[in-house]
Amino acid sequence: MKIFHSINDFSSNKKTILTLGTFDGVHIGHKKILEKLIQKTKNEDYESLVLTFFPHPRMVLQEHSDIKLLNTIDEKIDLLEQIGIENLVIHPFDETFSRLTAEEFVKTILVDRFHIQKIIIGYDHRFGRNRTANIDDLIAFGKEYNFEVEQISVQEINDISVSSTKIRTALLDGDMDLANKYLGYDYFLTGIVVKGKQLGRTINFPTANLKIEENYKLIPQNGVYIVKSTINQKTVFGMMNIGFNPTVDGQIQTIEVHYFDFDTDLYNQKIRISILHRIRSEQKFDSVALLKEQLEKDKKTATDYLSKI
Repeated sequence: MKIFHSINDFSSNKKTILTLGTFDGVHIGHKKILEKLIQKTKNEDYESLVLTFFPHPRMVLQEHSDIKLLNTIDEKIDLLEQIGIENLVIHPFDETFSRLTAEEFVKTILVDRFHIQKIIIGYDHRFGRNRTANIDDLIAFGKEYNFEVEQISVQEINDISVSSTKIRTALLDGDMDLANKYLGYDYFLTGIVVKGKQLGRTINFPTANLKIEENYKLIPQNGVYIVKSTINQKTVFGMMNIGFNPTVDGQIQTIEVHYFDFDTDLYNQKIRISILHRIRSEQKFDSVALLKEQLEKDKKTATDYLSKI
């Protein structure tokens, strides 16, 4: 997959078939559109092109927006590459870009820069300054500038009935089963392993402490989860606690993973943690001994769950 970090960087000798959007989560609804895009470009005369934006438009246009995203930009790139997209343009979204009129966007970007043959778009897509243009306007521009518009129907979208907002809500509720169903994959966190308080080592539950650099990444509800990672080309399972370690009066949220049957120094390594299932809420125990007792129960719950999948 070719990656371009600005619309102005893009170049190709072929015409493109394009779709655009934020694609946060690259969930099953997005995949339906993206797979249709790939199917249409099996003719070697055309290339598939996804136009997306970073930062998320709501971060720029809504002054007090605290939106959290399902993917970091690097995670989104990985997911789109796995699907088989040929060209990805990640354009820096800013107020200047947001002020382009619908016709300026169509003429200078879609037609002059991307040389589009066809655009595949959702029935409810709006674009241009103040999002005033709709699908009917786009069809009219298509006739004027000689490109096709393929609309994803209401029924196709409703058949899936999934949105990034629904997934965010499920994650904040700790409902991993629903979130993963809507995503079509296990939600994951990516970060660097850093040193923590090392309490886990004293009770035979050593943990890898994950630091996520991107503060816009959505962290699921505090609690204990069953997880897996691929480390050194080997799949390892474990359990993860997201929370404040109230038993030892922790003051900041941490993400700590205890891997089963695994003893390798991971400090300063970048790891990806896929979250399979939520076991319970975070709790405060009267002693570290009681905490250890609960962790043994959690491990049994996790291994029982894993034995059935």
